Amino acid sequence: MTGVRVRESIVLLCGAAAAIWATSVDARPRTIPVVGVLYAGTSKGSSPTSWSAFRQGIRDAGFVEGRDLTFDFRFAENNPDLLTQLAADLVQRRVAVIVIPGSSAAVRAAMAATKTIPIVFMNASDPVRAGLVSSFPRPGGNVTGITDMGGELAAKRLGLLHQLVPEASRIGALIDPNTVRLLDELRTAAKAAGLEIEAVTANTDAEIDTAFKALGQKQVQALWVSPGSLFLNRRDQIINLAAHYALPAIYPLREFAEHGGLISYGSNIADRSQQAGQYVGRILKGEKPGNLPIMRNTKFDLVINLRTARTLGLKVPVTLHSEANEVFE
Repeated sequence: MTGVRVRESIVLLCGAAAAIWATSVDARPRTIPVVGVLYAGTSKGSSPTSWSAFRQGIRDAGFVEGRDLTFDFRFAENNPDLLTQLAADLVQRRVAVIVIPGSSAAVRAAMAATKTIPIVFMNASDPVRAGLVSSFPRPGGNVTGITDMGGELAAKRLGLLHQLVPEASRIGALIDPNTVRLLDELRTAAKAAGLEIEAVTANTDAEIDTAFKALGQKQVQALWVSPGSLFLNRRDQIINLAAHYALPAIYPLREFAEHGGLISYGSNIADRSQQAGQYVGRILKGEKPGNLPIMRNTKFDLVINLRTARTLGLKVPVTLHSEANEVFE
């Protein structure tokens, strides 16, 4: 065999070997990132609208579920004591991102479990005051997300409730302990409007029952319900108790009004969930959560349930009716 043919044979052999190596590498299963979801409530309490919009945000970022990522859901079933364990489980599994649909307690559990895995919260009333991030433009650390501007909306909700029940001067406030900071804004707004606030906190089913009894004894004339996944997961209980005590109530999410609550006003849950999905996509592409500014929700929903208004003997003002995004007849 001549030297030229030897060299040609060597080149062909090397090429074949390279092709075989490339084929074997391509044949190896590709590890796709896992997005962990830590939810303080129950699977039944999670909003289908929220998750549909979140997945749309993931698709907006160019990711296909099952091909580019998978999800691992963990539910604390309304037991805050489980959050620490569930967060640790997600960290041990080495998820790529931890998503928190609601509850600052769940965010804190995730923050305690990891300083490196990115954390994205979908809903926080005031993440700076709550100590979750350093600032809105530059959160720092491994945490970012969406704010529902709960503090700024506290006064707005109180004003809407006062429009609907102008004769009510003593307002009950049902407070999720995780959002107790909103009381300052609520009391300030009430004082300016000449209203009195009777606040009660509740963290369990039994405490919610007790809170309503206390509000009944204090003879409040209307009810303001604070935001938070704690109360969303007990939506039906709260709506039924408000009906039992004949309390006109304003709620933070449209789900309450859809299921029989009188009126709701709050950030559009689909909008903020989609934004959170987009942030997860950007993080999976390599961006640092600490460099992603906290996004403020810009879409808000006012929903009125006229059936409940009639049951309570209330007439909805024309101005309020015209402002509503949706009215249930």
